[in-house]
Amino acid sequence: MFGYYLNLAFRSFRRNRALTALMVLAIALGIGASMTTLTVFHVLSGDPIPQKSDKLFYPRIDPRGKTGFTPGDEPEWQMSRYDAEALLRDAKGDRQAIMSAGNVALVPDKAGLDPFYVSSRFTTADFFPMFDVPLAEGRAWTAAEDKARARVVVISKELKEKLFGDAAAIGKTLRLEEHSFKVIGVLDTWKPTPRFYDTSQSQFGSDEQLFVPFWTSRDVEMSPSGNMNCWGTSSDPDNDDKEGNYGINARCSWLQYWVELDTPAKAAAYRAYLENYSNQQRAAGRFERPNNVRLDDVMAWLDVNGVVPADVRLQSWLAFGFLFVCLLNTIGLLLAKFLRRSAEIGVRRALGATRRSIFQQYLVEAGVIGLAGGVLGIALALLGLWAVRQQPTDYAALASIDGTMLFAAIGLSLAASLVAGLLPAWRACQIAPAIQLKSQ
Repeated sequence: MFGYYLNLAFRSFRRNRALTALMVLAIALGIGASMTTLTVFHVLSGDPIPQKSDKLFYPRIDPRGKTGFTPGDEPEWQMSRYDAEALLRDAKGDRQAIMSAGNVALVPDKAGLDPFYVSSRFTTADFFPMFDVPLAEGRAWTAAEDKARARVVVISKELKEKLFGDAAAIGKTLRLEEHSFKVIGVLDTWKPTPRFYDTSQSQFGSDEQLFVPFWTSRDVEMSPSGNMNCWGTSSDPDNDDKEGNYGINARCSWLQYWVELDTPAKAAAYRAYLENYSNQQRAAGRFERPNNVRLDDVMAWLDVNGVVPADVRLQSWLAFGFLFVCLLNTIGLLLAKFLRRSAEIGVRRALGATRRSIFQQYLVEAGVIGLAGGVLGIALALLGLWAVRQQPTDYAALASIDGTMLFAAIGLSLAASLVAGLLPAWRACQIAPAIQLKSQ
């Protein structure tokens, strides 16, 4: 029967080409607008590490003084070096890592290649297994190499190709900030989106190409980049460190700190540990504010940071509102089209067609219109995403439709057209055959 209803639908389209085209266009415009914004929202709100996003946590405490204190304030967004190193030494998680972004001057040996700055990350050994960072060649450094301030680095595949081409990179020497470093590993393709582990940087910006042991970066005085918040005054004795605001005793927060906790029980225990640590630091005179502890997993941390811009959320709601208006117009057009065929429906009913078969016939016709509108809507969505990619935003380059969103567009257009066709199809199957036959 489905094939028969499909044949009737195509015959109806040929008889009313203009009306059919108008309905297809209405659905296509709604689908195109909604899928453009939904795809952008999907890209920005996706889980960057779905296999363990509920096991990775970003702890926060508040070491600041009473100046400017307001009850209910958020704690510090990053960690001071003193606290980060203390938490790392205590090792209360399954894994833990200190990290910061940086820009490192690289002097290449390759002829014709001038010195340039490399987007870098200064971190500790657990960074790689914690975030499932894939290696194409070699290995990452160890905790022992962390402590030894080893002059080793891991580089990205792109940097390896730029510096060494097809030649092996493992064992080669890089000149960084006038110091020699040995390449021990090469990253495979790795680009978590958004870049959840450091929200002080652009979450959708360029990839990091160089990874340096954290204490080695401090030993050779590499310059970190990103946000820093300091409290107290320059006359504070704790700030009289040769490294200034980056020193172990500096009253400045500038480091990201992540911990891996495999079970909810471990997460609860770690939160209690942070409370106890804050109490100890207050007793020692370092902390002045009341305890203000946070322990957010990956998705909660992204939500706290508002990774999905408010204007993207608003545009999504407006686009779906536009789709609703398009569906209302489609319902009106379908009602007009179906009720104009009252005589045909009356004859079919008189010949034995049930209300159910009439309802199914016209619902199939509405579904075919929706599929046609969905195909055209995908084309419009591709055009809309191309326009998004021309915008000067850091996430613009990611605005492209994938398989999931492609199927979502088809499903949405089919569902929308079937919903729009329910009322017209129901009205059509309620037509009394006797009245229609008497009027002929």
